[in-house]
Formats: sequence, C-alpha cells, structure tokens
Amino acid sequence: MADHELEHRREQFERLAAPLFEEIAQRGGVAVTDPLVTSAPEATTLLLDAGLLRLDNERYAAVDPNTVQAQVIAPLSSQGARLISESSAWSQIYSTLGQTYRRSPSTQIGQVTELHGDEIDHFLASVVPSAQSELLTAQPQTGHSNTQQRIASDRDVAALKRGVTMRTIYQHAARRNRATRAYVAEVTSQGAEVRTLDEFFNRLIVVDREVALIPSGDNLSVALVIRDRGLIAYLVDMFERSWERGRPFTSRDTSVIQSIAEEQRAMTIRLLIEGHSDATCAKRLGVSPRTYAAYVADLKREYDAETRFQLGYLLGQDAAHQDHGA
Repeated sequence: MADHELEHRREQFERLAAPLFEEIAQRGGVAVTDPLVTSAPEATTLLLDAGLLRLDNERYAAVDPNTVQAQVIAPLSSQGARLISESSAWSQIYSTLGQTYRRSPSTQIGQVTELHGDEIDHFLASVVPSAQSELLTAQPQTGHSNTQQRIASDRDVAALKRGVTMRTIYQHAARRNRATRAYVAEVTSQGAEVRTLDEFFNRLIVVDREVALIPSGDNLSVALVIRDRGLIAYLVDMFERSWERGRPFTSRDTSVIQSIAEEQRAMTIRLLIEGHSDATCAKRLGVSPRTYAAYVADLKREYDAETRFQLGYLLGQDAAHQDHGA
C-alpha cells in the first residue's frame, strides 16, 4: 500500500472508526441492527478489518486492541525497516559518488562554485555526512538558533561516530552562549576538539582537505565552494595557525580563563583606539552590541572617563606610554 493510502486510511480510522469503537466498547457491544452501526457502515468495516470488532450471535463486540495491534503494526515496522535499509544504501551510493566528484580534477561548474541562501544549508547537509577522515571548521559567533545548533550537532556527532576527526575554532565570546556550550559538550564527548580565539575571523569549513566552504565577502547569504587543492591548502594553513593560538574551549584552568578575559579586554581597547564603529567592534569581538556597550562602560569606569571620546584619548595615551616604556 502506498504511503499516501496508508495515511488516508489512518486519518479515516481516527476520524470515523475510533469514536465508533469507543461507543461500542462503552455499551458492552451492540446488535448488528443497531442504528449506531447501520448508520456508519464505513467505520464499521474499518473496525472489522482491523480486528477490533467481532461478530458474536448477531452482535458486534469490541476486541482488546492490545491483542490485535501486532497484525497492523508488525507489517508497518517491517516495511519501515526495509525503507531504512534502502535509505542507508542510497546514502552510501551518493556518499561514494560525492567523494569521486570532489576528487575529480575539474567539474562542469569549475573549481569555485557560488551558493545562495538555502543552497548553503543543503550543501552542508550533503557534504558533511560524506566526510571520510577530517572536518575543520572556523565558526565566528553569529547567533545560530537552537534549531540550527541541534541540526549541526546531530550531523557532526554522526560524522564523529564514523571515525572522522573534527577540530573547530570559535571566538572567545562563544563561551557565553548556552546553545554553543551544549553543542561543544556533545561533540567533544565524541572526540572532537574545540578552541577559541580573541580575534575576528570568517567562517570556514574544510572537508577531507578536498572541498572548502567560505563566505563571499560580507554577504552571509552567499558562500563559495572551493575545490582547488592549492586554495584549500592555503585555507588549511590559515586554520592551523589560528588553531595553534587558540585556547581549549573545555579548559577550566583559572589561568586560561584569566588569559581569555585579558585578551578580550585588550582587543576591545585596540578597537576603540583604532576608532571603529560600535557595530564593527561588536562583530569583531563576536558579541552583541549590548554586550560590547557593557565592555566600554567597564573601561570608562576603570579610566574614570565620562565620554567615549575621552576614553579613547586616555587609552591612546596609555598605549603610547607603554610603547615608550618598551
């Protein structure tokens, strides 16, 4: 029976047959000539076919559903198992073809492909599950939703369980995000490594060092898929340099936590001295504008400055004295 036919039959059963069954059960059975059943021949037939009614001396009696459910559920379970097996087989076929595609020297769409909007998520949903050995990701804190984080978690955990190694870099600010902390706890429990940096960086995903995904400029709704081995080697080298400077996300060492706070403070000061807008500073720190405003307020209190201009001047003087002293 086709899926849509099964769904239609179930909906009919819930709408027509289930209420009739409840009424017959409450009455302790009804005569075959009772208007309750004669006025609802379709529902009565559904109950008889499902084994939930039996004919007993010209009366319909209700049958315990627990004794007959197996005759309906078992075939569906068997069909579901076959579909899961078939789905897994097709997934393996596409995964193998995907690896062949990525290893090919060129494709019809070239070594760099532009993706737009939903195409980005669809690409990730197809390429990450096909990873065979390694996933490298650099993820600036951009406020992913809980749903997006859950999808990423399921996808990445599945890859880790296949034996894929995974390293991820976030900005320090990601440590304050509850959804990110939950994601990190889950993937690190499966063997992933996660570190954080103070500086701003763009998103990067590298799969098996054969295909990479990067943003196209400042437009986050456009991404570039790169298959050129030379470009990928360059991106991996950048990742490795950042990785070496990163701090372990899961570290509870007091000195590490203190160093992270100092690095964020130093970066805030540097951005203020350079005169960037608040929006730019917040983005480069990986925090919300409100959180960035709180950082600035703390510095104003520390330097006893009443205005942002005065704070910038005092910070600049302090930096100049330090340089002179060095």
